[in-house]
Amino acid sequence: MPRYIRNTVILAKVETTSGTDAVPTGVADAVLVSDMSITPLDAANVNRDLVRGYFGGSEQLVATASIKVAFTVELAGSGTAATAPQWGDLLLGCAMAESLLTSPNRVEYLPASTSLKSLTIYYYDDGVLHKLLYAMGSCRLSAKIGERPTLQFEFTGIDGGISAAANATPTLTAWKTPPTMAKANVVDITLGCTYATGAIASGTVYASTGLTLDLGNQVSYVPLLSSERVDITNREISGHMDLDLTAANEVTFMATVKANTTQGLGITIGLSAGNKIIIHAPAVQLINPTKQELNGSRMVGYDLRLVPVSGNDELRIVTQ
Repeated sequence: MPRYIRNTVILAKVETTSGTDAVPTGVADAVLVSDMSITPLDAANVNRDLVRGYFGGSEQLVATASIKVAFTVELAGSGTAATAPQWGDLLLGCAMAESLLTSPNRVEYLPASTSLKSLTIYYYDDGVLHKLLYAMGSCRLSAKIGERPTLQFEFTGIDGGISAAANATPTLTAWKTPPTMAKANVVDITLGCTYATGAIASGTVYASTGLTLDLGNQVSYVPLLSSERVDITNREISGHMDLDLTAANEVTFMATVKANTTQGLGITIGLSAGNKIIIHAPAVQLINPTKQELNGSRMVGYDLRLVPVSGNDELRIVTQ
């Protein structure tokens, strides 16, 4: 009987004890995904390399091994300002911390360097269940003109087993529809801005084609003789933007690049309560300027380095 890619169901749940199956369910923990993939056994094979008096290869022995999965989710609010979005748990597995705040009601995500969370991920591949334990990962954010804003996750986990199993029935109603990246739905990239209590202030808005960011987590599978785990041991957040600049702006920005200056950067995606996302970075360095083109118009591109100010504050994602 054929099996189909679209008959894929993914569940993810934060582990109370890292490495212990959190037993996610289709009702509470289903993930609304696209562009999913799995490496069911990422093994370090050991070559026996035997010499037997004639040509020929030898078996390779499976030694240490982990599982990797990747998928994309839509960047949308929960529908209620004080309620965490469904993708919140996925960010927790990427060395982020979650805070539910009031005045105004909002949920904020900031980087973390201690007390990191791990996930149990069930990947149902049309009748075959792959379990990842101790899963940790990294994330890329894409918010480009004419597209839907997305979070692209990659997780590494301990092999929790494989079995033939009927797919879980996913409940996906809590996943909301994102606003498209269009003029009517955003406040464009703002440079030189600050953030406080749910709002971006000051700064200058520049016309852009949007923003991409990469958490840049260093994720490692750590196999030991008596235990195994997955670790995140560092991060370097980077990104890219293309701006529509005047000639004078471009000259000024080049001076900024050469001076190694950092500045605040913000963008707001969605303008409706419950489906509004604010992205803010307090200290962004513009590097590697490039000449870009959009339908015959000159754009100027910059790679971005997001650096901390006081620690664990180089990026803030706010839903409200």
